[in-house]
Amino acid sequence: MDLLRRKEGSTGRLLVLAVVFGWCLGSVSCFGQSLDSEFTFLLPAGRSECFFQTAVKNGTMEVEYQVIAGAGMDVDFTIMSPEGDRLVVESRRSDGVHVVEPTHEGDYQICFDNSFSRFSEKMVFFEIIIEGQGGDVGGDDEWTGLEEPDGSLLEYKLEDIRESMDSLHRRLERSRQVQTVLRAFEARDRNLLEDNLWKVSFWSCASVLVMLCVAFTQVYTVRKLFDDRRRVCT
Repeated sequence: MDLLRRKEGSTGRLLVLAVVFGWCLGSVSCFGQSLDSEFTFLLPAGRSECFFQTAVKNGTMEVEYQVIAGAGMDVDFTIMSPEGDRLVVESRRSDGVHVVEPTHEGDYQICFDNSFSRFSEKMVFFEIIIEGQGGDVGGDDEWTGLEEPDGSLLEYKLEDIRESMDSLHRRLERSRQVQTVLRAFEARDRNLLEDNLWKVSFWSCASVLVMLCVAFTQVYTVRKLFDDRRRVCT
């Protein structure tokens, strides 16, 4: 009898674990729909580009941007609320991180302006992270239908499993965001390195040419000083 109960308990435990992990691995809706986004675009000289991000009420919106290529490595940056108020205004910055909290329901306008530059285009990377309702939190309705069989108390509770998986999901998302930002930093540093390498190579070649011209001029001048073509009568 005890052996039969143990088998039934093990079967129920494995059944719940299989249902939970199969449900979460087979559907992304267990963690809710992610509103995070990232984008890299080319901003022409003398132009401005605006993007719109939908936000929910009483949430948090984090915007991070970097200029990864272009002369000067700077742009004008603006965030406008759905009501048309300017929340953030920055002039000629190469990077920045801004958090809007709490957010209002509607579309936020994020603008990058390169109108002060007449010839140089800029490559800009930015990332938007939305937290709050509709962001990383969600999927509670998916768990309500999962109940323990026969009302028995299992060793692994559904709530504990849900919290652990939600925590793992948030940490993985944060790791992905950090890696994306680090890649943007690496791209900007590489562009700066290549630009500086071209400048160093150009001016090094120019310096070598100037030194050669000065050397030939000095040799020619010294030889002219000792070149006496006058005839000596004996």
